[in-house]
Amino acid sequence: MVFDIGGVLEFTPALGVTDKWERRLGLPSGELNRLAGDVWRGGSVGTFTEDGVHRALGERLGIDQVIVASLMNDVWTEYLGTLNTELCSYARALRPRYRTGILSNSLVGCREREQSRYGFEQLVDDLVYSHEVGIAKPDPRIYRLSCERLGVSPEETVFVDDNPACVEAAGALGFHTVHFRDTAQTIAAIDGRLAAG
Repeated sequence: MVFDIGGVLEFTPALGVTDKWERRLGLPSGELNRLAGDVWRGGSVGTFTEDGVHRALGERLGIDQVIVASLMNDVWTEYLGTLNTELCSYARALRPRYRTGILSNSLVGCREREQSRYGFEQLVDDLVYSHEVGIAKPDPRIYRLSCERLGVSPEETVFVDDNPACVEAAGALGFHTVHFRDTAQTIAAIDGRLAAG
C-alpha cells in the first residue's frame, strides 16, 4: 500500500503564492516560474541543496536572502498544507497487516518539515522522496524503487495519487491504482481492492 503526500495525505490547496510574489517583485504573470523553473526542478530531484535553492532564487530574482527566506516561508506554507487526518488514521491502521509506504515528488527540505509537522516516518514502513533518490514520478524507476524497498511486487501493491499521470504510470507497471478524488472515495476503493485480494 503506497500513498502520495501532496493532495492525498496532505490537503494542499493553492494559496496564490506565485501571484502574490510576482506582484511584490513587479514581475509579469508566469515570470517567477519561468526564471525559477529549473531551480524547482533541481530541488525536486536533489541536484540543488536547500541552500543552493535559496542562493539560486536570490540570483534569478535579484533579491537578497532575507526576501528569499520570506518567499520560501510562503512556499512551504502552501506546500505543507494541512494533514488529511482521516486518511492518515486509516493508513496507520493498515499496519502491521500490510506493508505501507509513501512515494512523493518532493522539494529538498520537505522531509524534515513534514516529519516535524506530521510524523510521516512513524506512519509508514518506508518513504521515497524524489529529491533524495534523484528520480521523480512518473518515471517508472521510482515506482520500482518503492516496491523494492518495501519488499513487494507492483501486482501486490495498491498505489494512491491525485495526479492522473502518476496514477496511469503506476497502472502501466502493474500496480492496482486509486485516483484520489476525496477521502471517502479513496478509502472505499482501497477497502474494495484489499477485500478482492
